[in-house]
Order: sequence, then C-alpha cells, then structure tokens
Amino acid sequence: MKTESHIFGIFTACMYLFAGIYGWWTWYDGGTIEYIGFVALILTGTLTAMCWGFFAFIARRMDLRPEDRADGEIADAAGEVGFFSPGSYWPFGVALCASVTGIGVVFWQWWIIAIGGIAVIVSASGLIFEYYTGTRKLGPQ
Repeated sequence: MKTESHIFGIFTACMYLFAGIYGWWTWYDGGTIEYIGFVALILTGTLTAMCWGFFAFIARRMDLRPEDRADGEIADAAGEVGFFSPGSYWPFGVALCASVTGIGVVFWQWWIIAIGGIAVIVSASGLIFEYYTGTRKLGPQ
C-alpha cells in the first residue's frame, strides 16, 4: 500500500499546485479568478488527499507486499487473489439502475430518482447476496 500512498501523494501535491497556478493565472489574465476550474482543482486535490490518507493509514497496519519491497519478486505475489463471479448479471443491473437514477438527477424528476434509488438498492443487494441464496449458494446444501 505504500506504493499507492506515494502515487496519491504526488497527485495531491500536483492538484493543489495546479489549482494555485490556475487561480493566479486567471486572476492575472482577467482581473478575477475563474471559480469553477479553481474549485474543481481544489476538490480534485481533496479527493486524492482522502485516498492518500487512506492508503497511508492502511500501509502502516499491514505487512509489506512484494511490490512494496525492493527485493520483491514476481513469484512472491503468486497465489489466489480473490473470488470473482464468472457469470453474474448483477453488475449490469447495478449499472443500469444507477443510469436510471442519473437520468432522474439530470432531468430533476423526483419519481425517477426514487425508482432508480430503490432499484440500485435492490440490485446491489442481489449482487452482494448472490452466493448466499438460490442455486448458486456456496457451502453445504
């Protein structure tokens, strides 16, 4: 996690530096700061700072991974990474429901936002509990 922490730390510093340069440049060029881009760069820097802080916090509490060690080999990272569902349709459903919610936000139709939000909750629950119920239930049956 140290590698990720360093990457996000560099991104954070760059975004705040770019925000300062952008704010100064627009003020110097037009007499006033262009607030939309300036705030967007500050918010981007803040988001990357949150990721940086998370990775730095986690990196102190776990052992070094092979990619964090100077003597790490590719074979050190071999093994099981995790379980990924090979044939699940739930991610498509979650994306579709999130798109419906986004369309509701764009057109500011509360009923579309409500239907899409409920559908997102239902489809995300289906994705999470996919292997706990039905024919795909893992473990003894």
